[in-house]
Amino acid sequence: MGYIYLYTGSGGGKTTNALGLALRSIGHNHKVVMIQFLKYWKNTGEYKAMKKLKPYYEIHQFGRPGWFKLDGKKPAKYKFGNSKFTVKSLEELDKRLASEALNFAKNVLRKKPHLLILDEINLALHWKLLDIDKVIELLDHVPKITDIVLTGRHAPKKLLAKADFVNEIIDKKHPEKIPLTKGIQY
Repeated sequence: MGYIYLYTGSGGGKTTNALGLALRSIGHNHKVVMIQFLKYWKNTGEYKAMKKLKPYYEIHQFGRPGWFKLDGKKPAKYKFGNSKFTVKSLEELDKRLASEALNFAKNVLRKKPHLLILDEINLALHWKLLDIDKVIELLDHVPKITDIVLTGRHAPKKLLAKADFVNEIIDKKHPEKIPLTKGIQY
């Protein structure tokens, strides 16, 4: 089995760390597949780069528009930088999309990519959109040629124990109003 890398914590940069590994892998003509749980926005640099990095890089998103909260209150509109978005509660659809993403990952592993990134899988697990035992089962059947990257806040203890490398990214300081800079935050 390849190595399992896990990026978690309250700080920004978990996906960015995974993309750094992807760039290194692509530089060696290795196949990289990123599967994004809970994400849908195609105006990000990592999504737009797919056209430029073919055939070595592909990205697949399994999310619906909006950001999520768990308090059960009605949806609210927010502004982040120059972007507006709706924060809404999780629904059964989110659980189905997370399950589809995990099944897609199983199919991707049959093709034996060099690197598989499961972006925001930790948060999908934390929000109970996936069963941890099914994720562990997937990790138990990774081809030797494939390294796996798991990202997202709130990584469960079982994943922390399963991973070969664990990095916690902690938010020590940021501006009161966080900028939304093209090419940096998205």
